[in-house]
Amino acid sequence: MSNDNILIADSKDFSTWRMINDTIMGGSSEGICKLTSAGLSLEGTLIEENGGFVSCCSSLFAPPLDFTSFRGIQINIDGQGRTLKIAIACEGNFSRLTQFFSTGIRWVAEIETNKFGTTVAQIPFEAFLPTIRAKPVRFPLKFKSSSITQIQLLHSRFGTDGELNQGFKPGPFSILLRSISAYS
Repeated sequence: MSNDNILIADSKDFSTWRMINDTIMGGSSEGICKLTSAGLSLEGTLIEENGGFVSCCSSLFAPPLDFTSFRGIQINIDGQGRTLKIAIACEGNFSRLTQFFSTGIRWVAEIETNKFGTTVAQIPFEAFLPTIRAKPVRFPLKFKSSSITQIQLLHSRFGTDGELNQGFKPGPFSILLRSISAYS
C-alpha cells in the first residue's frame, strides 16, 4: 500500500460489518462474519440451490465517503482461489431511477483470488458495473466516487455479467478480508 492510499477498513474497523446470506431470498447458505486480529473472517457453507450467495457488508457511511481524488479500491484478501465480488452503494444523481428497484443499484467488480496466501487487488472505479440483484443494468449510469455509502463483499454463484461465476465453489468456505483502502 502506498502512502497515497487511505484506509477504509481493517481489523479494527470491521466490527460494524454484518452478514447477509441468501436466506433472505429463500436460499439455505449459512455464513457468519466475525472480527479477528487479522481482519474480517467470512466463514460458512455455500448451498447452490435456491440462492447461492453469502456476503458481509459495512454499515452505512454517514456522511458518504468522498473518493474523488482516488482511482479505485484496493482489497487485501485470503480468498482460497474463489472469484469474489465487491459491491459499492452510492448516493447519486440517478435516485429517481433507483426508486423503481427495491434493492437499489450496486456497483460491482469481481476479484479473482489466489488459492493460497493473500491476494492484493486494485480495482479502478471505472471497472465497477451497475447491477441489481446480480443482473447488469443496461442504462448509461456513471459511478459516483464522491458519495460511497456502503461496501459489501460477496461470494455468489453469479458473476457481474449475470452469468454463472466460474470461480464459485459450493460447500464449506473460509475467507479473510484483511483490509480495504482507496488508492490513487
